[in-house]
Amino acid sequence: MKNSRTQNQPPIVLVDDEKSVLITAKAMLRTSGFAHVVTISDSTELLPFLEKEKAAVVVLDLMMPNVTGMELLPKIVSRFPHIPVLIMTASQELELAIKCMREGALDYMVKPVEESHFIANLHRAMDMNAMQQQVQQLKGALLAGKPKQEKIFAPIITRSPKMRAIFQYVEAIAPSQDPVMVSGETGVGKELLIQSIHDLSGCQGTLQAVNVAGLDDHLFTDTLFGHKKGAFSGADSARQGIVSKAEDGSLFLDEIGDLSPTSQVKLLRLLQEKTYQPLGSDITKTSNTRVLCATNHNLEKAVNEGKFRKDLYYRLHTHQIEIPPLRERREDIPLLLGAFLDESAKAIRKETPTPPPELLKLLHIHPFIGNVRELKSMVADAVAQHTSGILSMESFEKSILTKPIQETNGIEIQDNFILDTLPDPIPTLQNWSDLLIEEALKRAAGNQRIAAAMLGVSRHTIIRRKRNKQEKQGKKEP
Repeated sequence: MKNSRTQNQPPIVLVDDEKSVLITAKAMLRTSGFAHVVTISDSTELLPFLEKEKAAVVVLDLMMPNVTGMELLPKIVSRFPHIPVLIMTASQELELAIKCMREGALDYMVKPVEESHFIANLHRAMDMNAMQQQVQQLKGALLAGKPKQEKIFAPIITRSPKMRAIFQYVEAIAPSQDPVMVSGETGVGKELLIQSIHDLSGCQGTLQAVNVAGLDDHLFTDTLFGHKKGAFSGADSARQGIVSKAEDGSLFLDEIGDLSPTSQVKLLRLLQEKTYQPLGSDITKTSNTRVLCATNHNLEKAVNEGKFRKDLYYRLHTHQIEIPPLRERREDIPLLLGAFLDESAKAIRKETPTPPPELLKLLHIHPFIGNVRELKSMVADAVAQHTSGILSMESFEKSILTKPIQETNGIEIQDNFILDTLPDPIPTLQNWSDLLIEEALKRAAGNQRIAAAMLGVSRHTIIRRKRNKQEKQGKKEP
């Protein structure tokens, strides 16, 4: 029995008493990109092996001495229901094939098996195995109510239920070798989540990252696949590509939505066939690198516009994660503020300043188009200007209060509160102004200075308008 695999992916287990068949099948699988293959020539060794080791799929011969495949099949299905079983035998009996399928075999193949049919069945079986594992892991995470390995997600500062749900999903899909697409606005923390996926994957190799935005086809090919000496003018020596450096690890392609059409074809080949060619080389190399991607573009829209290949889109979206913007998880703002104050002060060797109570109110009215990254920059700038005592609000106010209300309360205009609260008949300008002031005060948590800045008026204007309103209401009372 030979074992050729790494720890991060269960092997394909080939069981046949003919060693020549095992050697041929294993060589075929290796050339097709299946690096982790175990061969067993003695059928009595299979069940003990499965008791101790994991397996992605079992390829089983029926006619074997000692214990036949027909005897092993129901035992495998009963004791290891998560492991798909493919039958590969010389028997062409229809009744035997039907019996095997009824016993739980995924498919029945007659020797000699056509390579494309064999490989297609293996992909289908392994996809089924991976999906079952992910479902089980996701069930466990949901029942636990929190991720099992919280330390992995420690760099992502959050208490948002939306983010916690993402962590649970990541734990379920991380061990898979399928691509993962992480989308979200600029600054939400896509890179940190990609790192968490890699750390949880169990991959022995490293995480290699490249931003593909702005790379033409030549640079993309050279960066990912490398080149041989003399491949082009200036190629004085051979260069190893990032795909090779990420062997047994993960390849992170950032800004995947900006990939050129020609480069998209080459990436699709890497995903489908697990093969690539360095520039200037006729030798095809295989890769077991897992591809992780990130984008802040709407790829579905790009597909509909013909800017992104549909087949590549579906390949990359095997697992899709959308990180919510900071304005949709404002409960994270206090945690992030505290962490960034400590980090910024430590970076310039200052004592961590104390934020004023009204700062959180101010931050909560801001849409944070730049998300977590924007908040971090704000805090760093304020701490750099800080001298002593309570942290000054001045730099925050310059960033937030210089825009009118419709520009500081969402990427899209969401001020339907006015229409929803309009009295009948149409209000006077006086009533309209009162509605605006009330809403601004509501959003500013009662802080008149902040509300005034949002409306572009002075604080005294709000005080005066409120006083006049109260006086009028007092006169109306009997």
